[in-house]
Amino acid sequence: MTGERRALIIANGEYDNPGLSALRSPAADAEALAEVLADRDISEFDVQVVRDETAHVIASRVEDLFADSAPNDVLLVHFSCHGLKSESGELFFAARNTRPERLASSAVPADFVQRCMRMSRSRSIVLLLDCCYGGAFSQGVAVRATGEAGVLDAFPGGGFGGRGRAVITASNSIEYAFEGDHLADGHARPSVFTSALVDGLRTGDADRDEDGWIALGELYDYLFDSVRERNPNQTPSRDIEMQGELYLARSRRRRIKPSPVPADLRAASEDPNMFTRLGAVTELQRRLLSENLSVAVGAYEVLSAMAQTDIQHIAEVADVARREARVRAEPEVLRFGEIVKGTTAVARLRLDGPPVARVCRFTSSHPWLRVTEVADGAEISLDRTEIGPFDGRITVTGPTGELVVTVEGRVVPEPVLEPVPEPVVVSLPEPEPVPVQALVPPPPRENVRKPERPSEDPVAVNAGLLGIAAGLYLLIVAFLLGGKLDGFFTAGGWIAFLLALFALASGTATLRKRTRSMVGPGLQCGLALLSAVPFGLGSLVLADLVMIGAAVCALVAMRRDRGFRLVLGKPQDVFAWGTLVLGIIGVTGLAIEAGELYEYSSSRADEATIYVVVAVLLLIATAAGTLVRPSAFRVAFTGGAAAGGFVMVCALYFAMPSSSSVTGAGWGIALGAVIALAVVTGFAALRKPAEA
Repeated sequence: MTGERRALIIANGEYDNPGLSALRSPAADAEALAEVLADRDISEFDVQVVRDETAHVIASRVEDLFADSAPNDVLLVHFSCHGLKSESGELFFAARNTRPERLASSAVPADFVQRCMRMSRSRSIVLLLDCCYGGAFSQGVAVRATGEAGVLDAFPGGGFGGRGRAVITASNSIEYAFEGDHLADGHARPSVFTSALVDGLRTGDADRDEDGWIALGELYDYLFDSVRERNPNQTPSRDIEMQGELYLARSRRRRIKPSPVPADLRAASEDPNMFTRLGAVTELQRRLLSENLSVAVGAYEVLSAMAQTDIQHIAEVADVARREARVRAEPEVLRFGEIVKGTTAVARLRLDGPPVARVCRFTSSHPWLRVTEVADGAEISLDRTEIGPFDGRITVTGPTGELVVTVEGRVVPEPVLEPVPEPVVVSLPEPEPVPVQALVPPPPRENVRKPERPSEDPVAVNAGLLGIAAGLYLLIVAFLLGGKLDGFFTAGGWIAFLLALFALASGTATLRKRTRSMVGPGLQCGLALLSAVPFGLGSLVLADLVMIGAAVCALVAMRRDRGFRLVLGKPQDVFAWGTLVLGIIGVTGLAIEAGELYEYSSSRADEATIYVVVAVLLLIATAAGTLVRPSAFRVAFTGGAAAGGFVMVCALYFAMPSSSSVTGAGWGIALGAVIALAVVTGFAALRKPAEA
């Protein structure tokens, strides 16, 4: 049967007796420790806080906790207060009403706490003492005739989850327990000991073996190292007598055990044939991106071995593959700028990359640099009061490497509001009238030369000009094909006219400053892909080649632009899935119509083949529009593909024979799909305005 986990936090910082100085830390100790112990993702303790109470109230709460416990309960008591010794060497915990000359009646005797622990039915008790002379507790809190008495007596044997009693103190029996790292600034913060305790539990750094649990022994080792690092004059001590491990908290520091790669893949990675090893790299790269972290780590280890030991060509390919899973954080430099003293500054550090690259832990270089892990990274907050510039580091460590993020900024004093002076009334003489003749026109303004605009990429300019040239050429072809108004519709001139308008629009978007970076190239690429089918009049084929040239120039210009890069990713929104579904519907309709043409007559095989070619291009275009990033290019590319698809499906109408055996249902489905795709793209463009 699982028992309860109960914690009692006793914090005394205010004292009635002037002989006991006020402590700044206990209030912050209670707040910080209560928060982390009550966190259901960390400890799941039922926490009670007793703050600045009298000795009899504290003694009553301590006795209630130990007396009302069950054998399987885990009890944790934390004292943050003055620790006082009597003349006979007895240890007392100071309460609000404590008088140093009357410790026995006005303070909480450590011997009383020890007796309550011995009489408790709980077999798992942890006592944390953040006070001066805390180490004296484990040496025997009472002087007896038989000599020094130990704190631990006999305990019930056996059990699960660590049975016994443990005392961890902030200092040994002759040391002081320090408050924070400064006392002069008046800023309340947890003490050195409790601050390390809270950080170890919250961040999981106390999980030394990274098994996902923080054991009591691990917690003490972490406290010892952390406290000694922050203050060499303070030495935590312990008296732990446990049967088995007592786990106090969960941790995110679970070590990922690599899963061995399959035997055939391992053999392929070591095969004498270099092409076989190249194939193994491709499969290992696929496993590296897996949601299964053990599989990904196993693949990373094999790729690392190949990158270090294989021949240069294979090693380079393996290194490129494994670098896809490197630890990446955005931004790599956190610039807080100027922070007013006394205010809280928080920044977000976001992890990027495949799942195995996002399983990281964060370590800060300074105590004032606090890290709180969140779902997609960490929140970085500052607890710094010293005025002036600062810089620190956040080390991000994962199974695939390490990254150091620089933190910089400046703390400035609070602005002093100067009193506003009262307005002074000054009597001015009345102005003399100015004769009209005295009015002299102002001298002409000198021509100020405006700074020259930065030159545009000539490749992008060529892409836009080629698109406009193709559109103008198609306008001429459209009117030559139509001749008269009736011929304009029967001879296909209207199709060339639509394509001309789309080409002019894409070329103009590529030349405009606001849309030339992603929107214009996206329109040109999508339009060229769907409309550039080599059939029909030679004049139309020539226009198609010009549009393909414009699309190639647009892609080259995007490649030269260092502001972003095209990548592929999983569908993440309704627009992406809608694009894919409509593309599949359109392809299905074209395939149906191609089948009808094949069944109608073998002489219609050429027309049916064109239907198949357009279907394949439509499928490629919608798949690319679903996966490509960034969003602005994706929406524009899909819009261009919808425009080109509409033109091509309309042109295919002329390939259908006038026969009842050819229903044209597939053609209608395809036409409806591309129209719907254009409408969906329009809505997406309204929701995501064009980027530069």
